[in-house]
Amino acid sequence: MQLDIVVAFFILGMFSTLVGAKIDFPKGLYQSCVLFLLLAIGLKGGYALSNFSGADLLPQSLAVLGFGFALPLIAFPILYWVGGWSRVDAASTAAHYGSVSVGTYAVGVAVLEAQGIDYEPYFPLFVALLEAPAIAVGLLLAIQNRSQLRVKELAHEVLFNQGVLLLMGGLIIGFWAGDRVQSVLPFFGTLFHGVLALFLLEMGRKAASRLHELKSQSAFLVSFGVVMPLIGALTGGILGYLLGLSTGGVTLMAVLGGSASYIAVPAALAVSLPQANLSLSLTASLAITFPFNVIVGIPLYLGLTRYWSG
Repeated sequence: MQLDIVVAFFILGMFSTLVGAKIDFPKGLYQSCVLFLLLAIGLKGGYALSNFSGADLLPQSLAVLGFGFALPLIAFPILYWVGGWSRVDAASTAAHYGSVSVGTYAVGVAVLEAQGIDYEPYFPLFVALLEAPAIAVGLLLAIQNRSQLRVKELAHEVLFNQGVLLLMGGLIIGFWAGDRVQSVLPFFGTLFHGVLALFLLEMGRKAASRLHELKSQSAFLVSFGVVMPLIGALTGGILGYLLGLSTGGVTLMAVLGGSASYIAVPAALAVSLPQANLSLSLTASLAITFPFNVIVGIPLYLGLTRYWSG
């Protein structure tokens, strides 16, 4: 399968860091790209949802929520019993792999759109729904003494972290505005792939900068960073098939299942689970899983979905 053009920017970012090239990528520009992508995905989904009248959305949403609770429960025993990690670190990393990467989802959308493959218009809702459950499950797995659980802080981070707030906010605005969204689509629509390319350039630099940390980690971390996305993608693809989604929808469900958070979950756990070693989780999700999904995983998920759908 031909490499999508936005993925080439990710590879360029990795290459620039590996060869020691100095690229002055402003931190504010990276944050702007994140905000743009979250709002653009939400707005486009909300607008499409305003023209959608299907009756399957509620049961599908409940199934996706259940998927979000199940993923960290799959990852935790692998990390805790197979990897021999501490309960806190295993739970923290499981939460990262139970949540989703908006960047990975955006690449998946870009690949589908570049090939003219349709997908369900309400997928941004699923992205938002999958942000939160893993955080709660991860904290419950980590804290043996429930009296230590700071419920107020947890609820705030789960419901009002940047990813959930902007995705759901954009979704609601797009749904409420309907055709009036067209007035802002020249910005959020036309520029989407360009901003995604800039985002991936910086993500490539960030991923490459963490590769040196793998030298001090066991082979298990690398193996988990590849195997867990495959497990999550397989589970997500099966769920998408059972829900009767289109080829594009099944592919995106696999992408969501195979992705790992590196923005929302670290921010939440830094507040609610400060004793966790987040460098382990971030190295796995950002330096291993994200590059794997962008370069190998997404084309693989799409190819397998096409094969099985005939």
